[in-house]
Amino acid sequence: MIFVGTGLKDAFLIRPEKRGDERGFFARAWCEREFAEQGLETRIAQANMSRSADVGTLRGMHLQVPPAAETKIIRCTAGAVYDVIVDLRPASPSYRKWYGARLDAIEHEALYVPEGFAHGFLTLEPDTEVYYLVSAFYAPESERGLRYDDPAFGIEWQDEIRVVSDKDRSWPDYVPFPELAAL
Repeated sequence: MIFVGTGLKDAFLIRPEKRGDERGFFARAWCEREFAEQGLETRIAQANMSRSADVGTLRGMHLQVPPAAETKIIRCTAGAVYDVIVDLRPASPSYRKWYGARLDAIEHEALYVPEGFAHGFLTLEPDTEVYYLVSAFYAPESERGLRYDDPAFGIEWQDEIRVVSDKDRSWPDYVPFPELAAL
């Protein structure tokens, strides 16, 4: 695996090292040893997936705060998404900065999202599926979110947003989460 910096502290785009022949290719999607060598989280508590039928479906921006803060590894397994993360750790040099990348089922890249980051994505193709490895169990009491169009961040989505849940549309304007001060 090739770990590429995103410009946000502790967040990486992960490119698979494909070994191919006439049959196709083989690549590791996860390796505990390689993640540990990079100083990254290696615990996986859950594997989650989502499917969105329509282009322009937005999911996010979501995170969990301590004591259930989570690291995520996001991979698109069918279709394509514009995947966005925002650093919400007040002590970080990349605090309140965002990064976006196209993840698709052709390149097989993944995004490593550290604790204290909000995460969301916009589907770019129909019938898109996303697969997440997550370091902590879902804890509804620790769930927080950002509105996808919050002016505090100025996220530039790469396509028209057509479908958004009421929950994701109704997050309030950003106010720092005190639970993230220690991250």
